[in-house]
Amino acid sequence: MTLLAALGPAPARDGPQHTAATGPGTAAASRFTPGPCPRTPEPIEALATARCGVLEIPENRARPGGRTIRLAVAAIPAASAEPAPDPVVFMSGGPGGETFDDIPFLVSSGLNRDRDLIVMAQRGNLYDKPNLACPELDRFYARSAGLPSYAPQTRSLLLDAVQRCRNRLTAGGTDLSAYNSTQNAADFADLRTTLGIKQWNVYGHSYGGDLALTYMRLHPRGIRAVALDSVAPPQSVSLPFAWHSAREGLGNLYKACTAEPRCKSRYPDLERILNEQVRKLEARPLTLTARPPQGGDPVQVVLDGGALLNVLVAKSIPFADVPAAIDELGRGRPGRFARARAAVSVQAAGQTAHGLTQSVVCSEWVPGHPPSDVLKAGRDAFPAWPEAVQAQAPQLAFQDQICRIWNVPDRTVVQRVPTVQSVPTLFINGTFDMKTGAGWARRTARTLSRSTIVAVPGIGHWVVPQSPCAQKVLASFLARPAAPDTACVAGLTWEPFTITPK
Repeated sequence: MTLLAALGPAPARDGPQHTAATGPGTAAASRFTPGPCPRTPEPIEALATARCGVLEIPENRARPGGRTIRLAVAAIPAASAEPAPDPVVFMSGGPGGETFDDIPFLVSSGLNRDRDLIVMAQRGNLYDKPNLACPELDRFYARSAGLPSYAPQTRSLLLDAVQRCRNRLTAGGTDLSAYNSTQNAADFADLRTTLGIKQWNVYGHSYGGDLALTYMRLHPRGIRAVALDSVAPPQSVSLPFAWHSAREGLGNLYKACTAEPRCKSRYPDLERILNEQVRKLEARPLTLTARPPQGGDPVQVVLDGGALLNVLVAKSIPFADVPAAIDELGRGRPGRFARARAAVSVQAAGQTAHGLTQSVVCSEWVPGHPPSDVLKAGRDAFPAWPEAVQAQAPQLAFQDQICRIWNVPDRTVVQRVPTVQSVPTLFINGTFDMKTGAGWARRTARTLSRSTIVAVPGIGHWVVPQSPCAQKVLASFLARPAAPDTACVAGLTWEPFTITPK
């Protein structure tokens, strides 16, 4: 059965169900129903020719007879007149990132050049039923630009938003324990089966790599090749992992500046200056106003040590400008950091499935690592920084307390497991990535016997949309998984750093 045939006219509601294996000793009924594509806030050109529908699956496969949920699916046809028979299925990041928003990046990166591209919103996403958005948290994050990063007041406001979101979701009947990587992986296994696809390729970025490795471990049948972009390996991802990644990415940026004569000459003391500013601003935060880079009125922002860290990890300042931004900050000109901090004040309410985010993080990433582990990792990564900053993982502040409220079962025993496979696997990482450090690819590849590792200089998180070379490597890998052409990487370097007058 071809993909587009599988997405043909909708069957009658009393038509046959498909039964897909979902794990050892379990099975669950699933059904795909063709239907209209989601109506997105901004038109997505690729959806005009896509075939869409919903995958209906159990919310919790361990509870037979429980409620079902519906996941939005789109199949974007290949640009080629003679496409390959094995499509590419995309696993988005987050967890909880809005999947359909990624379609323009995937298409512009050539993911559907020679193959159909399948996109499914992971359970809880915006176009799913139920949708696990938390507008309570969106409002907090918008307000957080003007709050001290790790102050008691900030913590109290965050935890109150988490509690209100949890109460609302559970009052609506949502089983938060069912929103995890095992169920997520089974959803994709069911999708392949219900669409009658014999074999497909998997492309996942960030948490999508965590999910792809889980999927490959639990459901290896029908996988031709797997590409992992900015991988977060399930056996390693945790709050300490976030500190290791921040250190590696920022350290690589420092080294790149040192290797570039003009940058080294103009900014010889970047690490010292940033260390001084983190200590200084954590002790005496700056409160000022700045206009968000997305546009709009100026907003109040607070710059403290935690804000500097999170701005850098979020890539809110272009990497080429980071040395100039640090130098200007040290000279009493915090404008670049302030504008980057103001970016968080603009939130697309309801876009992120925070319910999925917290259910995955609290069941798979946080358990087994007490706050003392996070503090130790922070000290190891940045020993000169104040303890108040070291104690909170980058972009995951107060996560231990959040998880006490979210209260989902510890799943680390079944999730923190290396994937051992001979499926051809491509790792693509950016050397400046401060969210999922490039070095994790080498560690993860040790149990994947047919793996290829590519590190793209000067790129941060989610490499393929940012790098024409990475796009060529991925296309080559999909064409020939056993022998991808990686030659373009050898001549790459980072974008020259911005050099400002003294």
